[in-house]
Amino acid sequence: MTNTTKSAQHVNWEAMPKEQLNDDIQRRLITGDNMMIAHVYLKAGGEVPMHSHHNEQITYILEGSLKFLLGENQDEEVIVRAGEVLVIPPHLPHSAVALEDTLDVDVFNPPREDWLDGSDSYLRDGSSQ
Repeated sequence: MTNTTKSAQHVNWEAMPKEQLNDDIQRRLITGDNMMIAHVYLKAGGEVPMHSHHNEQITYILEGSLKFLLGENQDEEVIVRAGEVLVIPPHLPHSAVALEDTLDVDVFNPPREDWLDGSDSYLRDGSSQ
């Protein structure tokens, strides 16, 4: 009988290089088969343009705060501070701005293919998706 069990991954965030997306945003990614977790580092004033994706997203703020605008018209505002979590369902348009220097933990299911293959131009050049 063949053992198809995969090995566990043990990762130290601080040992990983940060990917520079633009002047205000960096990230580190860890991906499993069905989930992705990211540390996203935003300088105060850093903006994530409006976008949506088929992935469910859980955002947990470790340090700082983000102001999210939600919905097609960006008419729902939610401020998420350190120690708080925002669950963003699939396909919900959203944007964010860092109200202060912020460390954000994002979890996605399934993993974000655009983050893995570098086609996430909305983050790199600041254009809405």
